[in-house]
Amino acid sequence: MAERDVRRIAHDHLSEPHVRGRRISVRQVYALVEERGEDPEAVADRYDLDVADVYHALAYYHNHPREMREVEDERADAVESFRERVDRPDGVGPDAA
Repeated sequence: MAERDVRRIAHDHLSEPHVRGRRISVRQVYALVEERGEDPEAVADRYDLDVADVYHALAYYHNHPREMREVEDERADAVESFRERVDRPDGVGPDAA
C-alpha cells in the first residue's frame, strides 16, 4: 500500500484504527459494508467521508488481520466486562431499552 494511502488510517485516538480526522473506526466501516451489506457510497455520505476513505478502511481491515482480530477480542472483552458489572445504575446496561 502506498504511503499516501496509509495516511488515511490513524491510530491517534479511540484505541483502534480509524479513518483519519473522523471518529469512525475501520471495524465499523467493515461491519457496515461487509457484514450489513451497505453500499460504500452510502456509508461515505452518511459519515461525511470520501468513498476512497471507505475503501481504504476496508483494505486496511483485510491487510491487517492479526491487528483487527486483536481489536475484536478487546472489544468483546470490554463488552463482557461491562455486562458482568453489578455496580451499574438501574436502567444502564447493554440490554437496557
